[in-house]
Amino acid sequence: MLQPDLTATGRVGTPWSAAQPVIRGVSSGAFAAEFRKVHNEVTQVIENGWPSDAVPTLNLEGQLRRSNLPTTAAAAGLTGNGALDESQQEFLAMIAPWAKEAGQKLGVSGDIVAAHAALESGWGQRPLRDGAGQDSHNLFGLKANSGWSGTRVDALTTEFEGASAVKKTEGFRSYPDFASAFRDYAQLLQNSPRYSGALHAGNDAAAFAQALARGGYATDPDYASKLTRLANRIQSSD
Repeated sequence: MLQPDLTATGRVGTPWSAAQPVIRGVSSGAFAAEFRKVHNEVTQVIENGWPSDAVPTLNLEGQLRRSNLPTTAAAAGLTGNGALDESQQEFLAMIAPWAKEAGQKLGVSGDIVAAHAALESGWGQRPLRDGAGQDSHNLFGLKANSGWSGTRVDALTTEFEGASAVKKTEGFRSYPDFASAFRDYAQLLQNSPRYSGALHAGNDAAAFAQALARGGYATDPDYASKLTRLANRIQSSD
């Protein structure tokens, strides 16, 4: 069976926004009006995605299917220029007290810590959830390694093996609230020699990001540049 050809935006064939509804023989009346309404709603979903309160929790198979759709950092809201949008500002306001607290412990700007949380969680729009759909509050993508004695959730993630991106199911740490997540994150960076270069970076987002990358925080070869660009964007919006 032939598969549809997806464009870079994840749409099938010609973008729906360029198409006009054609209703042969019923160009007016209740049916035509209802058809145009449904068409417009479908177009909005394709172009803007489902509303956040309408997206069901996906199981691992669903996550895998969604993760295979083409995407870009810009589409995920992780990069860009100019003012932050309302949802991004709300996310930063929500985590500000904990980001500031963690930053003081690490000797770095709270904006940089907030940027790291935004990068790992997609501005809080990609929460790690357990099988019952409960939020793990893990904004930093910290894995439940052998030294972790708390609760955990299994979730699909992307790991880079050389130049190839590979989908894997991994165990991640789970917290009762966001405050606990930020404190565990700060403690991990403080206590691990691998990330000592990230401490006391102040407002230098590039130094912080590069130190994390050298320590192996993530396997994405562009991780440091992504975090640096995002942190600089947040800092410039203050």
